[in-house]
Amino acid sequence: MTHRQILVVFSGLMLGLFLAALDQTIVSTALPTIVGELGGLEHLSWVVTAYLLTSTASAPLYGKVSDLFGRKIVFQFSIVVFLIGSILSGVSQTLTQLIGARAIQGLGAGGLIVMTLTIIGDILSPRERGRYQGYIGSVFALSSIAGPLIGGLFVDHLSWRWVFYVNLPIGLAALVVTSIVLDIPFHRERRPVDYAGAALLVAGVTSLLLVTVWGGTEYPWSSPTILGLAATGLACLVLFLLQERRAAEPLLPLRLFRNRTFTITSAAGFIVGLGLFGGIVFLPLFLQVVIGASATNSGLLLLPLMAGVITTSIGSGRIITRTGRYKRYPVIGTATMAVGLFLLSTMSPSTPLPLASVYMLMLGSGIGLVLQVLVVAVQNAVEGRDLGVATSLNTFFRSLGGSFGTALFGAILTSRLAHHLTVLLPGGIDGQPVTGIAASPAVVAQLPPEIQGPVIEAFSRSITTVFAAAIPFAVVAFILAVALPEKPLRDTAHVGSKAPQPAVGLAGD
Repeated sequence: MTHRQILVVFSGLMLGLFLAALDQTIVSTALPTIVGELGGLEHLSWVVTAYLLTSTASAPLYGKVSDLFGRKIVFQFSIVVFLIGSILSGVSQTLTQLIGARAIQGLGAGGLIVMTLTIIGDILSPRERGRYQGYIGSVFALSSIAGPLIGGLFVDHLSWRWVFYVNLPIGLAALVVTSIVLDIPFHRERRPVDYAGAALLVAGVTSLLLVTVWGGTEYPWSSPTILGLAATGLACLVLFLLQERRAAEPLLPLRLFRNRTFTITSAAGFIVGLGLFGGIVFLPLFLQVVIGASATNSGLLLLPLMAGVITTSIGSGRIITRTGRYKRYPVIGTATMAVGLFLLSTMSPSTPLPLASVYMLMLGSGIGLVLQVLVVAVQNAVEGRDLGVATSLNTFFRSLGGSFGTALFGAILTSRLAHHLTVLLPGGIDGQPVTGIAASPAVVAQLPPEIQGPVIEAFSRSITTVFAAAIPFAVVAFILAVALPEKPLRDTAHVGSKAPQPAVGLAGD
């Protein structure tokens, strides 16, 4: 494919990826307005959780299904499912309807992310792929900033329902572009689908994710519900592994774990997701409560983090394409992440914003050197027949790590916040406990000065403890990166590398 053809194909893929990434953030700004209109405050978190559960649990399925039935049809199916979920979300009249619609959206989003990375692996050789990986990092960075901003604009000037309707023109454009330009040769083979394995995997992952979502909030960690979900999840995963050993066409070929690169990148992806995403999800909270930024401005203040991601992702990708060497970047990146998290853990209410921006830039620079390089490494190390499932599992482990990390560090934050509030305000307020006064940044901003100061200090200490707790995970990721084998990057793509397949290009070329 020529550079122009690749960019045209990329336009459709990036539109689909932008949809999935945008909806992870755009809803957050609209949540207070949604619950004000639909009610159901006690179930509000499920608007986000339902999307997270289905997008994470479905990721491995898309990779295997696309290996069996072709990338293009599965990518377009994902877009259609996502758009159906968007329409149903926009017309929802109750919170229950909205949660169900968001679950459908998540099903589509899981496929959009996995299929984008897999199709890129199809049409570009690992050597070439580095040059384009910056586009992927840019999409995630842009969506992280644009999501809250666009959501706020729609809520203020139109309706919260447009948070979901905005997906329709973008999704339709992605559908049209991919229908016209995405022409990937595929030879369909009659092979059985591992439905039993799929059901066991989804049940196991969903049960364990519910443990992290509900544990310590909806139910005590020692409650029968949480213990039962944990036991169910572990039992389903054990049965899943047994099923994969006997399945004719396993959803997760266990032979992949004999591939050292696959095993290390999977473990590193999980650890990076756990330590990194679990940590930085609390950065906006620090900016809003401790620094005093508005919800919209806190998104803008994350620009240094995103600038670091984009710059190092594009820069390292171009160098990888030129040199064919990739191992040094996750090694340097994980070390940089550890330093960035340490610097963030030293912040306080008196930290100047420019200095905090430098800390965020360092963390973002580390992220950009790690995430996409792990994808390049695993795609380079597996056979063409396993490209889809290997890519989807890489995404799956990273998302799973992020889910567990968010729950783990959320529990740390809640515990430390209660401790520091008790220490800094031992008498409470008029004799009442202080644990309920820090419900949101808006509540903290309205507190009397003599109460607000200790509360902000309590938040500062608690959030920086979370950053400190993430440092050991970055160190473990560094050790895994050092152990990562470096194989010569192939100069051929999986598609078109075997005669007599036709070359991949624009439909009609």
